[in-house]
Amino acid sequence: MNFSNSKVLVRVDFNVPLDGQSQITDDTRIERAIPTLKALLEKKNALIIMSHLGRPQKKKNDDGSINVKKFTLEHIVNRLSTLLGTPVQFAKDTVGEDAMTKSEALRAGEVLLLENTRFHAEEEAGEEGFANQLAKMADVYVNDAFGTAHRAHASTATVAKFFSKDKKAFGLLMNNEIENAQKVTNNPARPFTAIVGGAKVSDKILLIRQLLDKVDNIIIGGGMAYTFMKAQGGSIGTSLVELDKVALAKELLQLAKDKNIKFLLPKDSIIADSFNKDANTKICSSDNIDENWMGLDIGEVARKEFSDVIESSKTILWNGPMGVFEMEPFAGGTRAIAHAVAFATDQGAFSLIGGGDSVSAINQSGLENQVSFISTGGGAMLEYLEGKELPGVAAITQD
Repeated sequence: MNFSNSKVLVRVDFNVPLDGQSQITDDTRIERAIPTLKALLEKKNALIIMSHLGRPQKKKNDDGSINVKKFTLEHIVNRLSTLLGTPVQFAKDTVGEDAMTKSEALRAGEVLLLENTRFHAEEEAGEEGFANQLAKMADVYVNDAFGTAHRAHASTATVAKFFSKDKKAFGLLMNNEIENAQKVTNNPARPFTAIVGGAKVSDKILLIRQLLDKVDNIIIGGGMAYTFMKAQGGSIGTSLVELDKVALAKELLQLAKDKNIKFLLPKDSIIADSFNKDANTKICSSDNIDENWMGLDIGEVARKEFSDVIESSKTILWNGPMGVFEMEPFAGGTRAIAHAVAFATDQGAFSLIGGGDSVSAINQSGLENQVSFISTGGGAMLEYLEGKELPGVAAITQD
């Protein structure tokens, strides 16, 4: 970002949660973009900021029109102005007359926020004409939206085609995300332990395959663990299972064995007689669950075994919870893993929390400042770790 006195088109991720009164309930994504925006302003640039908010094309009004009131980025203006410490202008369109007029009049140190990019179907289609209209507003393009880097959208990838190599750059957040991801993908310190949780094996197949070429230990928790238990011939009651993925689970277990990788499944589970926080619960072996009962969290034996492995690791990747942590009776396993990751980090390990529910879990545990790096991009980080090329990254790095 070695440019000054320029008009800079900055793609950020301001897709923040709003309540029923359109008030921001969590401004983390805005806060994470502030260092980049301030760094650009310090070099006397004028900023034209663009972002999406929600999925307005998929949640239209009954008459088929865009729900502007719900999805307008005008909801962001006051909070952004406060965090940035300078007034933020707002364009009531993205590439229309208001946006063009205000961007042309913009002076050094001034900030303009464009309306929601996804109000235009051309955005998600990656349409060149729309991207070119965006590009015409500025001299330079900066992408700081890692959370959407896996999308080949007009504002995240296509727009970069209209800027020369020396006129496009990553923002500080985007650069930080990539550098930290590379710490687990390129020559990680060993032992390297990956913790993979969540509901479905199918969501994490590519990640697990990729990790089997890199890790020393892989820990599996959450609903997906029971598909592996089923693959080993266990009785899992009514626990979540993907029957069409049992053969694949067997294949992955064998692959780990062939590569001499420690593949840990929870030895015991907290089981319940129904899927709700007030259900009757008990602890049993994960491969011997009673009929009509389901596993909803890892048990004490599993927590101890998993924690011992984590605490002796030098590199840790965590993607996905160990149970239904949204319900307090089944949050203990995920919380135990969070504490183990924090302990290992304190002992000198590098820990990357790979987005999504894992971020919520670490935040709920109050340990967000005791791990090495928390990714802002759940889907983008997952695809990066799976070895996929991210369009938003390639658009900056390639000519």
